[in-house]
This record gives sequence, structure tokens and C-alpha cells, in this order.
Amino acid sequence: MRVILYTGKGGVGKTTVAAATAVRCAELGLRTLVISTDAAHSLGDSLDLPIGDHPTEIAPNLWAQEVNALHELEDHWERIHAYLSSLFASQGVDDIVAEELASPPGMEEVASLMWVRHHQREGKFDVLIIDCAPTGETLQLLAFPDVARWYLNKIFPIERRVMKVARPMVQPFVSIPLPGDDIFGHVKDLLTDLEGMKKILGDPKVCTVRIVLNLEKMVVKEAQRAFTYLSLYDYLTDMVVVNRVLPPEVNDAYFASWRQAQQRYSAMVDAAFDPVPIRRTRLFDHEIVGLEHLSEMARSIYGEDDPSRIFYRSVPQKLRKVGSAYELNLQLPFVSKDDVDITHREGELFVTVGPYKREISLPRILNGKRVTKGRLQEGMLSVTFANDKQ
Repeated sequence: MRVILYTGKGGVGKTTVAAATAVRCAELGLRTLVISTDAAHSLGDSLDLPIGDHPTEIAPNLWAQEVNALHELEDHWERIHAYLSSLFASQGVDDIVAEELASPPGMEEVASLMWVRHHQREGKFDVLIIDCAPTGETLQLLAFPDVARWYLNKIFPIERRVMKVARPMVQPFVSIPLPGDDIFGHVKDLLTDLEGMKKILGDPKVCTVRIVLNLEKMVVKEAQRAFTYLSLYDYLTDMVVVNRVLPPEVNDAYFASWRQAQQRYSAMVDAAFDPVPIRRTRLFDHEIVGLEHLSEMARSIYGEDDPSRIFYRSVPQKLRKVGSAYELNLQLPFVSKDDVDITHREGELFVTVGPYKREISLPRILNGKRVTKGRLQEGMLSVTFANDKQ
């Protein structure tokens, strides 16, 4: 099953682009499900059809689903949540605070993504298109399996078999409720689901991410940061979709300054995301609502291409930890070290190759660190960030 995640800053039109992609995939004969994990669902509005919290068939080869995050949370976390609430409450924590502490941040949203593993195991669909929450929340979701594993391992550090033997003897002498066999079973099931989901989403042969943006400064900057973070977590971005581009026929003087700004930011997008494919779709003179108009948008983006194919297969930049330092790797083929110059300031790295400069938004994990080394070898630029004393 092919999985495509669409993300972007709120209001850029990612739901519309995701729905348009799904419509086109279905037209090509692929059994397609478009699923919304955003708590503020607008997928049904885009399709102009009522859809539910389970796959609803809305056209030949096309299904849609708006996940009920609260319902999914209850299914996957209820028993563990009840135990953790009682554990925190037994230590004098206020009941309401205990309820909050018992759920890791983002658990409600990530429970929605559990459907990815469910649909993959069921094997009913050829393509799963996910309309994600705005960028920041999406990145939290994609990092969640690692966070949850740490959280659960800290809370449940005792081996299940040891606890099974010791519980009857230990419980009378301690003031905290010890986890029962069923709790360990639920933890194991949850971790298995999270690992399964991570395995699917982290496989670049199965899952890719597409960033949707508009030609506005704040939107482009956020998209750059998202691109860096996605690379940080080893998720492959195979396309950038630029939405609402003014078409050439709009030449009214009223739009002149807007067109100039779009042209300026369009060049910025080309410089920032190359060599990842960039597709543009125009600002339409009508609302993109309903299957017919979504199909029109899809053809504007993809032409005759199959939207489900993987358009780019290499992670162009990657950040990894090396000892106590960090190393940013960036692909720069066909250049020599004399052609490359790097400049670093807090939060940004500028890489200049000849007359071209690329700005890379750095993740916050590199705040307070400086560039200590840079090298170019076999088309790969490696930049090392470390503390001043290293």
C-alpha cells in the first residue's frame, strides 16, 4: 500500500491538494482512501460530501474517512490511562492533573495514525492519502513513536514476569498500585502498534511526505523548517506543491505588487528545495469544492502523471548525532570544495556554490552550537556543529 502524507502551514490548501490527489488516483483505477487526522476536519467540506469516522465510499475506487481522535484514544490508551491516573493520584497529585499527566503529549492525534497500520494489514486499498494537521503538529506525530517508547519504558521498567511473581508479596507494603498483567499486555500491544506504524511511515519505498505551500514569506520559511525536520527524522519528502499561483492572464495593476512578491518567493522556493520536484497549481477563479473541481486541480498539479508514484527517492539533507556533536549532510554533486562556502548564524546555515546561495533552516537542537568543521567528499557536504569547548 502506497502512503502519501500532505502537510503544510494552516490555510495553504493542503486538504484540497490531498483530496485532489485522491480523486486523480481513483480516476486511474487505484483503490484510494483519503483520510483526515486533523482535529479540525475539513475533508468532507472539500469533497462536498458527508463522510464518517470509518471509510466511506464516495465514488468508484474512492473512499474517505475523518478520524475521531477521541474515539481512537479510548481504543488504544484507555486501560493504560486509567492505571497511570490512579498511579499519579496515589502520590497526591490532583485528580485533574493526574488525568493530564496520564496521556503523553500528542497521544490523541497519534491514535488517529494507528489507522495506517490497520489499513496496511487489511490490504483493501492501493493508496492511502493522509491529510495531516498543520506542520508543527504533523512533525510531533511523526516523532511520537520514539517519545512514547521512552515514556512507557520509564513508567514500566520492571519485567512482566518478575512483576507477576512479586506483585502479591510487594503490593501490601507499597502505597502505589502495581500494574497488572493486563496493563503489561496493553503496553505491549500499544508499542507493537506504534512500531508497526513507524515502520510503514519510515519506509521511503512506501511512504513519502509532500509539503504544500503558498508564495508568502512566513509560509516558505515554515516549509523550509519542516523540510529540515522531516530529514532529521528520516522521512522522505518527494514533492513540494506550490498552491494558488497567480496565472499569467491576471495582469490587472491591482495584482502587480502581489505578482512581484510571488515571483520573488517562487525563486526562493526553487533555491531552497531543489532537487526535490516542485509542482505549481494556479489560483483558480472558482472554489475548489466537489469531485469535478478537485479533478481539475489534480490535472493542474500532475498533468498526466500518476500522483501515487514516488517522484524523488533521495533524502537531500540529513542530520545525525556523532558523539556529542551533530553532523549535517547535504548532497552537492558536481562541485569541488573551492566552489563551496558556508556561513552560519543562529538558526540558519547559508551554503554558497558559485553564484547560488541556499538558506537552510536549522532545527532548534543546534541552537547554541557553532560550526567546527566542514568537508566535501564525493558530492556530499558534511558540516559539524558542536559546543564551543569541543
